[in-house]
Order: sequence, then structure tokens, then C-alpha cells
Amino acid sequence: MNMLHGSLHVVGDGDSGNDGDDSRAIAPAAPPTDHTSHTGHDQMEPMDHMDHMKHMDHMDHMDDAGHCHMDHEAQGRQSGAAADIAADADADEQSRLDEIASLRTRLIVAIVFTVPLLCVAMLPMIPPVGRWFADTLPAWVTGGWFQLVLTLPVMFYCGWPIHRTGWLALAHRSPDMNSLVTLGTVAAFGFSTVVTVWPTLLPEGSREPYFEAVGTILTLMILGQLLEAKARAGTGAAIRALVGLTPDTARIVIHDAAGDDGHAAEHVIEVPTADVRVGDTIRILPGDRLPVDGVVTDGTSAVDESMVTGESMPVTKTVGDAVTGATVNTTGSFTYCATRIGADTVLAQIVALVKSAQASKAPIQRIADRVAAVFVPAVILVAIWTFVVWWLTGVQPQGLYGLVCAISVLVIACPCALGLATPLSITIATGKGAQYGVLFRSATALETLARVDTVVLDKTGTVTAGEPTLVAMLVDDGDGGWAEWAERIDDGLLALAAAAESRSEHPLARAVDAAAAGRGLELPGVLGFASRPGHGVTASVRGVDGVTHDVVLDNDAPEAPAREMARHGWTPVALHVDGAVRAVLGIADIVRPTSATAVAALRARGIDVVMLTGDHETTARAIADSTGIDTVFADVRPDDKEHVIAELQGAGRTVAMVGDGINDAPALARADVGIAMGTGTDVAIESADVTLMNGDPLGIVTAVDLSAKTMRNIHGNLGFALGYNGLGIPIAAGVLYPLWGVLLSPMIAGAAMAFSSLSVVLNANRLHSFRPDHAKPVHVRRRRATPSNIGK
Repeated sequence: MNMLHGSLHVVGDGDSGNDGDDSRAIAPAAPPTDHTSHTGHDQMEPMDHMDHMKHMDHMDHMDDAGHCHMDHEAQGRQSGAAADIAADADADEQSRLDEIASLRTRLIVAIVFTVPLLCVAMLPMIPPVGRWFADTLPAWVTGGWFQLVLTLPVMFYCGWPIHRTGWLALAHRSPDMNSLVTLGTVAAFGFSTVVTVWPTLLPEGSREPYFEAVGTILTLMILGQLLEAKARAGTGAAIRALVGLTPDTARIVIHDAAGDDGHAAEHVIEVPTADVRVGDTIRILPGDRLPVDGVVTDGTSAVDESMVTGESMPVTKTVGDAVTGATVNTTGSFTYCATRIGADTVLAQIVALVKSAQASKAPIQRIADRVAAVFVPAVILVAIWTFVVWWLTGVQPQGLYGLVCAISVLVIACPCALGLATPLSITIATGKGAQYGVLFRSATALETLARVDTVVLDKTGTVTAGEPTLVAMLVDDGDGGWAEWAERIDDGLLALAAAAESRSEHPLARAVDAAAAGRGLELPGVLGFASRPGHGVTASVRGVDGVTHDVVLDNDAPEAPAREMARHGWTPVALHVDGAVRAVLGIADIVRPTSATAVAALRARGIDVVMLTGDHETTARAIADSTGIDTVFADVRPDDKEHVIAELQGAGRTVAMVGDGINDAPALARADVGIAMGTGTDVAIESADVTLMNGDPLGIVTAVDLSAKTMRNIHGNLGFALGYNGLGIPIAAGVLYPLWGVLLSPMIAGAAMAFSSLSVVLNANRLHSFRPDHAKPVHVRRRRATPSNIGK
């Protein structure tokens, strides 16, 4: 029968037994079909093992009759995991909102008190304004006591979290940015308080308070923290958007007990998504977003899987096809059986992976951390040394100048610029990658990929689509010759072939079925079917003329068409009708439409591209020629692929291996960066450094470009941070005073410190503008496949 007229049934992961307290019956699944094998089919490279594993996983939830059952033990555990994921997401979001709200409140209070503090401290220094102040306002307004009162809320309310964190860091002998600000503001506040309360303790020329510097430094520090908090909150937008894709409710199909007529009625209930169990049958209507992962059990529709793949084109789903939670149904309606819920869903794994990558540290970040760990104690020593030098050798008043310079050194130094330089860029980049379907497992992978100079591509499932497709049909012209795909003949022959293959699950059988479905053919009825393992299938098919034909598909193709097929790297399948070979079908794993573009784009970036396959040299070379790949390693066994990667690395290459994540596991592990195509999402995510969720080779280019741009951004941040501190600290210490009589006010030092942090944040946020750019064609030359000529 035509598979498009069948029913979609999704299979769950559970045990066959039903829990006694569950009154919801589970709809029966479609019975499994017979498996067939064509010897001719075996000439192709084996298909992606991941698809088989996923199929077996789904079959675990079917009994001998093909019924779908709930796994109650798993559902309890997974439903709790789903609640935990939601709770963690809510808690993280609330924590960020609380932090931003607190910082905003403290910033407002700081501004309210610091602005008048600046006015009364600085404006009198301007001659016209100073005269107006003296003639109009009472003396206490410009006095130290009023400034002290204005400073108290800023110092002890707005700045309290900074001081607390700074003192704790000092107590644990790991001083940080907060420690420097705390030491600087406490010193300035203490000195200014002494000037105000006990001025006689100080020489007459040293009685100038610096309350405005305290207020300005803390206000700018809080402003920087608020901007940083908002920037970090923005980097989590991708995660929050993913978490928010899951619908709140799901429609569960409940099957009632069978009536007297033997038919069971059914009704639909709406339950919270958190209550969905493994094995539940879920009904999906046009426009619905799927609540959990599963397998279709009834119906046909097109599903928008851009959430997982980044590809906007809807994908047709029919009985037995896997569907992913949070994707969107478009036109049709179907039911499916839940197989994965909670933390086991693809969406949850994506969220966990992105969060893990954002939390990880790249090697370059560990270097920055070590620099920052030494930097803060060094700055404190420089501040002490500055005070001592001024005290011993400076001009009058030495103590005041020494204190001002020491405070300026403490305030202008900015370890936060070093601390922000790497993690903020990494966090933004991993979130941006997720937006384009590129998932980085760690910051190390993001950094290493920027240095890759050789990309090794597995053929099946990477360069090619990974599934067989009917690409040609040679038809017997009746005169001993073979004509290509004659329009008036092929539909009838193809319909007979597809009808015979409709009861087989062999990959080549699915290719024939898909070709017939793509041409909209109505398949004739099948009266009898037999599988011949190693040879093919035999079927009795009633044609449109009402005549029953004996149809056989096997590998016994005539020499001429078989030779023509082999020349192109296709697998020949002979179609016998009533004892005569009427046509030879050519089946191949076709090249992905974007493979050639991806190869050209990689080469334009100076990256050598190599193809590594277990297929025959002829087929491999034909595919390499069509995609612009120069270097090919063919007839390579899976356990030898790792040796090829090691040989390339031994030649000094930094290698990225792109494969399906299972068959190529040793090579993926050996490579400097392992990249998995996302067609087998759950396994690929677990086994690779980078996962391309859309399964598109252009995703490799996106990942490389994003990595390169991120590392340039990080290097720019680190260069600015180190340059700023290298220049600012000596100026704050007073090295310009002997030359031009210039001393840096602590207030100006605080502004410079805040500006340095803000500059790093703004530069890192430039990564938000990243857009994939793949169209860079290059001229292709052919070379022999040896590791020694790569890059020559």
C-alpha cells in the first residue's frame, strides 16, 4: 500500500506493563514490517548507525503486537527532571532580575547623592560659579560636613556589596577588583573624614577632602556592574528562548474500553506538559508546538524543525518518523507517542550543552585568570611603593601627594577588564552559535577551532545526505538497448517496484518508496510478498490494468547497465517483471546541495579539506570531484580512520574531524576538534566537541568563522586591558609629575577604570552582530591523496 495513506504511530521507551494507578490507555502502534536485504544493496557504504540505534530505542517500547507502552519508572524520574529544568531556569532568571534590580536601585541612590556632591565640590573651583556660591549659598553647603553627609549613603549603602566582597577576597588572600576599589575608597573616605572632623591633625596644605572621588568611583563601579549584569543576562537569551519553546500543555489521547461492537472510543484530555509520561499518545493539530520528543503513530504532516536544525524548510513526518519537542507542526494533524521527556529531550540536552559551554573556560581564559591572580597583589604593592616614594622624595606636602597617588593607583587598576575579556566573549559566542544551530561543548573547542588548518570530512552523512536516493532508471527499450528514464514508461515500472518494496524496511526499499511518493504515484495492491535475504524481494502486484504481475527486485542486473551504474558510483537494482528484466534502478547516497559551497568556503579561508571514507575509490573520487575536494582517503576501515588523523597531526596540522558521532568516534576523539552532524542529535551531542544541529556542511564554515571572530575579539579585549593598565598605573603613580606637574585625581582614575570595563563589555557585545558568510568561491585543483601534500 502507499505509505502516505498509512498511519503515523510513535513508539515509546517504556516497559510493556501498565501501572495500575494509570487509567489512561495507550494507543496501539503500527505493527513492525518485514525486513529484507538486497545483495546489490550491500555494495553501498553502510548507512548511519545512529539511525539504527534510534530505531531500536523506539522499538524498546513495543510488544510483539506492536503496542506502545508507558515506562512509569522512567516517567517519574524524567517528569521530576522536567520540573527541575523549569525550576532551575526560573531560578536563574529570577536571580539575574534580582541582581539587576538591586544594582539599578543602588545606582539611582548613588547618582542622587553623588551629583550634588560633585556640584558642591567641583563647581566652586570655576571662578564665576565660585563667586556665585560664595555670595548666594551658606558656607556649610560647600563645607566638608555637608559633603560627608552626602557621601555616607553612597559609601555604606550603595558600596556595601562591593566592600563586603572586597574584604572577603582579601581575607581569603585572593584579592580582586572589589578589593582594589574597597582599599581605594576606604583610604579616600578615611582621609577626607579626618580632614573634615580633625583637620588640625594634618598639615595646613593637606586639608583637601576627596569625598567627590569616593562617590564618583563607587557610582561608576556600580554602573559598570549593572552594564555587565545586563550583558550577561543578554547572553542567556538563547537559553531562555529555548526553554520557553516548550508549550505549557499537551493533548493526551485516552482510549476507552472496547464496546459491544469491539471498537474502542477515545477522547482527548489536556494536561500540563510536566505531567506527560513516556508512552503517552499525544495529538498535534496544525500550528501546535510539540511538547516532548517522540515517534509519529498516525497521520502525516510537515514539521518546522528550525529550533533543532536551524533550517526553515518544514520536514515531512509520517508513521515511524521521530519528532522533536518544541518544534512546530504546520499543516497536517497527527498523533505521536512520547519517548523522551524532561531532561532526556533534545531541547533539554541543547540547553544543558549551551550552559555547560558558557560556564567552561578556554585555555586563553586560564592564562588571563593567572595574570589577574598576580595582578591585584602587584597593584597593592605598587600603591604602597608609590606612597613610600612620594613620602621620601616627593614635593610638599609629600604625605598628601603620596596618598592621592596611592589611591589613584588602586582605583585606576582594572583587573575586571582582564576578568571580563574572555568569559563574556565566550558566553556571547556560544549563545550566538546556538542561534545558528552550532553547539559548542566547551570553550576549549571554540578556541581550538579558530586554529584549525585541516578539516577531514567523512563521506556518508557529511558530504552526502546519508540516505539512499533513487537517482536514475535505465529502461529496456525492447531492442537490446537501455534508455534512460522514459517518461511514458517509468511511472508504471516505478509504481510496480515501489509496491513490491512497500513492505520492506531496507534502506534501498525506502529510496524506491520515496521516489514513487515524490512523483505522487498511486501504488497498486500487493497480493503476496516474500523476502529473500541476500537476494532481494519478490511480490505479486496487481497493476493498474488489473493484471497481476510477478515482480522481483534483486542485484542480478545485466552487464551493460550495471557497468554504467558502477561508473557513476551508483548501486544497481534489477527490476524483473514477469520473468524479464524491464529496468535497472540506480540508487546512490547523493551529495548534499551545500557540500561544494562549504568546501569552497573553507578553502577560501586557507583550510585544507580532506575526505575520509570506507567506500570504494571510484565512488569516493566521483563525489570528491563534484564537491571540489582534492585529497581523498578511500577504502579506509573505521578503526584505521584514527590513524589517518594521527598522521595528519604528526605532520603539524591542527585537524577538525567531521562525522556522524558514532561510526567515526575514534577519529572524532583523536582530532583536535570533533564535529558531529546533528542528524542523530542525541548521540551526536554526547560524542562531539561541536554539534551542527542542522546537519548542513555550511555549519562547519559558520563554526569556523564564529570561532575566529571570537578569538579576535578576545585578543582585542586582552590587548586593551593589558595596555590600559600598563599605561594607566604609572600615570596614576605620578610619573608625569616631574615632567609636566601632572597628578591624576582619584576621581579621574575611577572614571578611567569604569571606562576600561565598559570598553571591554561593548567590544564583546560586538559578537552579537555575527552573521554567517559562506559565499567565497575558489579555484579547485586536483591532487593525489597523501598526507604529505596537504597544504602544498
